[in-house]
Amino acid sequence: MARSSNASRPGRALLLLVVVLAVVYAVIGIRTVTSDGGYKPKLALDLEGGTEIILEPTPLNGAKITPTSDQLKEAVNVIRQRVNGSGVSEAEVTTQGGKNITVDLPGHPDKATIALVEQSAQMNFRPVLVTEAVGATSTATPTPTATGSAGSTASPSASASTKAKASEKATEKKSTATATDENKRIIPKALRADTTPTTGATSAPAATSKAASSAAPTAAATATPAATPTTDASTGTASDLSQITEKIYNAYTAETCADPSKIQSSSADPTKPMVTCDTDGLTKYILGPVEVPGSDISDATAGLQANSQGFSTGAWVVNLKFNGAGSKKFSQVTQRLIQLTGAQNQFAIVLDSLVVSAPTTNSAITNGEAEISGNFTQASAQTLAQQLKFGSLPISFQVQTEDQISALLGGEQLQRGLLAGLIGLILVVFYSLLQYRALGLVTILSLAVAGGLTYGLVVLLGETEGYRLSLAGVTGLIVAIGITADSFIVYFERVRDEVREGRPLASAVEAGWSRAQRTILASDAVNFLAAVVLYLVTVGNVRGFAFTLGLTTLIDLVVVFLFTKPAVVLLSRMHFFRSGHTLSGFSASQLGRPASYAGRGRVRPAVATAEGAVDRSEGSIAARRAAAARKDQGDPGGPATQDHVTTSGTGRNS
Repeated sequence: MARSSNASRPGRALLLLVVVLAVVYAVIGIRTVTSDGGYKPKLALDLEGGTEIILEPTPLNGAKITPTSDQLKEAVNVIRQRVNGSGVSEAEVTTQGGKNITVDLPGHPDKATIALVEQSAQMNFRPVLVTEAVGATSTATPTPTATGSAGSTASPSASASTKAKASEKATEKKSTATATDENKRIIPKALRADTTPTTGATSAPAATSKAASSAAPTAAATATPAATPTTDASTGTASDLSQITEKIYNAYTAETCADPSKIQSSSADPTKPMVTCDTDGLTKYILGPVEVPGSDISDATAGLQANSQGFSTGAWVVNLKFNGAGSKKFSQVTQRLIQLTGAQNQFAIVLDSLVVSAPTTNSAITNGEAEISGNFTQASAQTLAQQLKFGSLPISFQVQTEDQISALLGGEQLQRGLLAGLIGLILVVFYSLLQYRALGLVTILSLAVAGGLTYGLVVLLGETEGYRLSLAGVTGLIVAIGITADSFIVYFERVRDEVREGRPLASAVEAGWSRAQRTILASDAVNFLAAVVLYLVTVGNVRGFAFTLGLTTLIDLVVVFLFTKPAVVLLSRMHFFRSGHTLSGFSASQLGRPASYAGRGRVRPAVATAEGAVDRSEGSIAARRAAAARKDQGDPGGPATQDHVTTSGTGRNS
């Protein structure tokens, strides 16, 4: 019989398993030394406690808001996606009192994670009307740049001299009070054609269509005097500069962006222009009405930019994808903005009333897929992508309370769960030794290997992916003991069946494996499929159970293929097991077989005598067959063990 690679070289499989274990624990050790990692799993909210944040609807124009059940449900889903996207698992996001949302974060979440929860306003796209850097110095001639701004925040498209603003302040009220258009409307100072511009030159991240990005420049020059309109002020669109009333302009000139949090906590009418700042407080804007809501974004990802030949340029970009309605709206917006210059060529991405980014428009984007390029780092690109993907809520919220909470279940429940697992493990070990004798040691060692690999992966996932172990997850690990032991039993019984049929142990190990592996794969496939479905259709702690169930199912396959089977192959080459010793698990009396193979065509019968003892005298295969034939013919003859019949090397009678 042909021998498989595992049978002839089981050491290779064992070596591969050692390498896997070494890599897992080496990575854990490196993270322990270089960061705040450790060799203990991270625990979830029910076992460790954490931070509880209660969000309440934000009043709009002083009016109280009563969100609908659909709005609350959508808000809960968005916030949960934000938290999970940041790498935190086992977070609890629920509604409270039919109007508030409670967010429970396990452990000690960092400021970035808490900020994702607190950034609860709607994500919207607004056209930029006027912008300038706060406190920037004036330059005589604009100097366009060809690269985007650092980070994910927007750069100004024009700047004004601080000194010039100071000198104009005294005459501003008088000028704005006397300057009117032909319809007797007051014209803000920033829009008067006779105003001498004081500008600076900067650049902003550029948005291009993914389909045409290879032909378009990576960034557009945005240096245009902020005080001089580049198109007719009355365009009848969201970019119409005539929307800037004296009140809006006065608010714009008075804004210093010293405290962006005040703007962040305010609400703005989506149908009217607004004055705001970027998240860093370095740039202020006058923005037009909302044209594309953030809910029209279907996906946003960060990645490396590719050139027209498909090679990476090494620059990080953010890729946007809109749904059907969003694609149509964004196409109309970019077709209009591409014809404008200066600040009006930009569109602002607004979250919590603050500008997250304000890229320029390099081309009309008609396919619903845009690429935002600039001087992004990997971290800033990923942050912007996450804000775009999970930033849209159906209604705005503000933080009502933020408190530390204790563990809901605590260490006592964890100890009881671990005790239950230990009892189950002891029972499995006891059964294995009772049923399989020395062969049961393979079960014990396999469970130990599976436990070591599971523990290492749980710790590693906690350090790298934010996975946290809940009590439901511990339950999944306990259930895995039975799943893993079941795979061993299936294999052992297939091997014993082959031995009962008269195969030598080495041959039975291979024949039994060919039959058992199909059963093991089918069983684990069903378990894994159940875990995946359970993970996808549930939330909260149930997902923790599903995750550990799926993880341990995969570990079961690794252990069976890389340890259990090679270990049995090595044991089959030992005389203790090959000879059918009473304690080996393959003895004739334990298997209930009529004879055991003794080599060279001879067998050892295990037939009970009249006195009840077991006759183990050697005979031959031919003698046993002859005795069986005489019995069928009604001739009792003599005991088969007394027939002086020998066999040749070919097994035929001589």
